[in-house]
Amino acid sequence: MSLDAESLLNKARNCLDLEIAAIRATRDNLGASFVAVVESIHDTILAGKKLILTGVGKNAPICQKLAGTFCSTGVPACFLDPNQALHGDLGVCAEGDLVFILSNSGQSEEILSLFPILKRLGVQTVAITAQRESDLAANSDLVLTYEVEKEACPLNLAPTASTTAALALGDALAMVYIGVRGFDREDFARFHPSGSLGKSLLLKAGEIMRVGQRFAHLPKTVTVHDAIVAITQAKCGTIALTNPETGILEGVFSDGDLRRCSISGKDFLYSPVENFMSKNPKTIGVEALAVDVFKIFETSKINDLIVVDIEGKPVGVVDGQDLPKLKIV
Repeated sequence: MSLDAESLLNKARNCLDLEIAAIRATRDNLGASFVAVVESIHDTILAGKKLILTGVGKNAPICQKLAGTFCSTGVPACFLDPNQALHGDLGVCAEGDLVFILSNSGQSEEILSLFPILKRLGVQTVAITAQRESDLAANSDLVLTYEVEKEACPLNLAPTASTTAALALGDALAMVYIGVRGFDREDFARFHPSGSLGKSLLLKAGEIMRVGQRFAHLPKTVTVHDAIVAITQAKCGTIALTNPETGILEGVFSDGDLRRCSISGKDFLYSPVENFMSKNPKTIGVEALAVDVFKIFETSKINDLIVVDIEGKPVGVVDGQDLPKLKIV
């Protein structure tokens, strides 16, 4: 069977255009109700309560994903299967919790059957739906709607643009709340300790730097010859040069500096290295995250990065050759 490649690509682009249009329309429709939901999330978490997300059909995995997103940002959240809820799983709900109910039509029987019990349990409800006039919206304490003119499905039946819009709206709530809480990268790292993401967020410069015999550092008053010997013994490409009285970093001398000073005259080897060192080199604090180390290497043309303590004294070096071995992205 021969397929028309251009026709397939056009259909794919049309699908994406419809989903993009749904997200854009949902964005343009944001208003006071969104702010009210963010405030409700904030009040719920401050009270030591949790978020619960529930939905059926294609909305079920979206609820699971959003619960995972909230949890990853330090907000307690879980998924409640509406079909299992009436057979004991409602025990996850506690007074003061905030329940998000996702339904495109807002008329799903499994969803609506939960309302009498949820109200008795004393939870607050938030409807996320495409239908503001639905029974779901009418019975919920707060309502967020997404805008979908047409599903991306060529039959306009399979949930596509609607589920994308619902997911994006839920993501927007989670991401906005990160800012409300002042949640930062180190907070995020605590909930992602495994894998490359955890490594890049949890590791600090002090844990990946070279120290001891692998770190060349001397007073800036030594000769170029002494600096070269120290670099060779440490098997690295840079030496940190310090003020002989304070121990504070004042410059570095690298392979590149050696090439430049080699054309200055035949006696350069026994000249003070400070005459040829690069002053005010880029540095990073020992407590800085490894991800910040990577950013400096990506934006600066350097091969090594000196790590300093709070007094500005060099304590180690991050060698650019070591970075691929760390397998941090």
